Amino acid sequence: MTSSSFPSGKSSGSVRSLSRGLAILSFVNKMGETRAGAIAKALDLPRPTVYRLLETLEELGYVAFSATSSNVRVTRYAAALGDGYALTSALSEATGPLFTEYSQRLVWPLDLTVYNNAAMVIQETTHGRSPLSIDRGMTGYRLPVLRTSAGRAYLAFCSTEERALILEHLHRLNEPEDGPFLQESWLVRMLDETRARGIAVRERGKFRPHTCSIAVPIRADGNVLGCVSMIWIRTAMGSRKALEEFSEPLVEIASRIAQALPE
Repeated sequence: MTSSSFPSGKSSGSVRSLSRGLAILSFVNKMGETRAGAIAKALDLPRPTVYRLLETLEELGYVAFSATSSNVRVTRYAAALGDGYALTSALSEATGPLFTEYSQRLVWPLDLTVYNNAAMVIQETTHGRSPLSIDRGMTGYRLPVLRTSAGRAYLAFCSTEERALILEHLHRLNEPEDGPFLQESWLVRMLDETRARGIAVRERGKFRPHTCSIAVPIRADGNVLGCVSMIWIRTAMGSRKALEEFSEPLVEIASRIAQALPE
């Protein structure tokens, strides 16, 4: 769609704004989340116009800017446009303020991830503002399921049927790095240990060698909606200490996210 696609005439001002606003809303819904610059480029619109219309859509409750990045996404109020990202949007809306609240207490970076097509995808993160993070620009990053604490937490607490489908998918993909973690003996042990603790662990050498992480599931109505993770530099702290000090606040965050979701 280009600027020439919009109507002109005596009432062109209001009609053009409405048309552009709807085009922007549709594009954001289609993308799931995006940036103002990407919208301007895709729709051939001036950036100031895009920012102005996004502000209007935000005031009306149809879009929301991420609390931890410059991305914008549709809200649950715009779910009628398509429900593919409605839940993710609701999770992100609930998570942003909580990450801000807890970031000073936990200091180490936090991630909100959701499962999507054989990966855990980061939706919200404090990597950009945590003084202890060694990563930046992590929003949208796809994390492997078997080699991350978020993926392990999701696998351990999702339904038996969903877990079987995910593992079948991972077997078909046949990624060399996943081989050792697809062994039944390892999977059974990991799932049992994770469920017993209520929290998943990734130690050094299994994904990013310089960091470790722990993760808890966000659960509602018997379903796992996503996961909350904390990542730290492995030389700064052992997994046992991390579990002792940070398990409780992570579980608290996950619980509060679930409670904040619309019924």
